[in-house]
Amino acid sequence: MRGAKQPIYAGAAWVRRQPPKVKAFLCVVTGMAALVFLRFIVHDHDNLFVAAEAVHALGISVLIYKLTKERTCAGLSLKSQDLTALFLAVRLYCSFVMEYDIHTLLDSATLATTLWVIYMIRFKLKSSYMEDKDNFAIYYVVVPCALLAFAVHPSTSHNIFNRICWAFCVYLEAVSVLPQLRLMQNTKIVEPFTAHYVFALGVARFLSCAHWVLQVLDTRGRLLTALGYGLWPSMVLLAEIVQTFILADFCYYYVKSLIGGQLVLRLPSGVV
Repeated sequence: MRGAKQPIYAGAAWVRRQPPKVKAFLCVVTGMAALVFLRFIVHDHDNLFVAAEAVHALGISVLIYKLTKERTCAGLSLKSQDLTALFLAVRLYCSFVMEYDIHTLLDSATLATTLWVIYMIRFKLKSSYMEDKDNFAIYYVVVPCALLAFAVHPSTSHNIFNRICWAFCVYLEAVSVLPQLRLMQNTKIVEPFTAHYVFALGVARFLSCAHWVLQVLDTRGRLLTALGYGLWPSMVLLAEIVQTFILADFCYYYVKSLIGGQLVLRLPSGVV
């Protein structure tokens, strides 16, 4: 086992020595290789979306265990949970008035769980909440997302307010994890359950992004035109890619820590 890990350690050390531009290039190449791999092994790409939902549910389960069994919310960002509840509530509204389907039920369950997490942090486990570390100003993301939604939104026949709301929840979801990443960067040390939860978010968002990208490739771009015209189709795809790459750096250090057998994840400066 020790010998099998040596090439991994050597590869990780080589990556660490590379300049930022090379690391970014390697990240893009790795992502493209993963997409090619998924395209060949997953014939029905809708299964990727189901897998993303399953991984997200697994992450939430870890979060529930942390709050109920460990009786602590240390390391969790209340502001990220607030942003998550906001975009889920807006998306749920859009689902009811625009396209009621199975995703409406999934969003309802996720929103209920998120509201419960918020309640636990605000009231039951408030003494362990790291308020001083959770210092990301959420208006830095809410206001730009609202302005962008007003400027770029779907070109469907729905009411203009509903179309703006739809765009707003797409943009806000892409950046809702930023307060959580800032908190972890402030503490520098991430305990296991929080790390598992954030890594599950990263995997879920990669699978969701892969679902969209592969669908676009398989339909030769027709999916984008089906979403409407103008900048909106491209912005949907860009939002999926952004929310994946936001968590890519953290996922790298998570896997590195896991390979090294470390239970506690230590983040270097500059991850967020």
